[in-house]
Amino acid sequence: MEHFRQPDGLPSVNGYSHAVSFSGTMVAVSGQVPMDEAGRVVGAGDPEAQIRQVFHNLGVALKASGSDFTRVVKLTVYLTDLDDLAIFRRVRDEYIDQSAPPASSLVQVMGLINPAFRVEVDALAVV
Repeated sequence: MEHFRQPDGLPSVNGYSHAVSFSGTMVAVSGQVPMDEAGRVVGAGDPEAQIRQVFHNLGVALKASGSDFTRVVKLTVYLTDLDDLAIFRRVRDEYIDQSAPPASSLVQVMGLINPAFRVEVDALAVV
C-alpha cells in the first residue's frame, strides 16, 4: 500500500522520507496542540509533556478515523523553539516507525494560537 522513497539524487535523510506513495482513502488530521480532553493546556513550559500530549491527540484522531501511526504518510510540525527538536524527535520515534518514516515538514514559528503552546503537528494518513 504505502511505498517510502529515498530517491537517488537526493541527500540521505533521517527521520522522514522524501516521498511516500499510497493508494486508498486518506484522512487529514488537523493540527493537534498540547491540550487534554477537557481543553486544558498540558505541560506549560515542559516541551516533552507538550509533545507527548500532541502525539496522544494525534493517535486518538487517527484511531477515530480508522487509521493509526503505521499509516501516516505526512507530518507537518510547527515548533516555537528549535531547541525542542531533539526532544521532539525522541518522542516522535516512540510513535512513528523510523524504518519507514513518513514525509515530513518542520517549520519554526514565532508563536501558535495560544502563547503557552510550544508545538503543533498535523498529519495525513491512509485509512
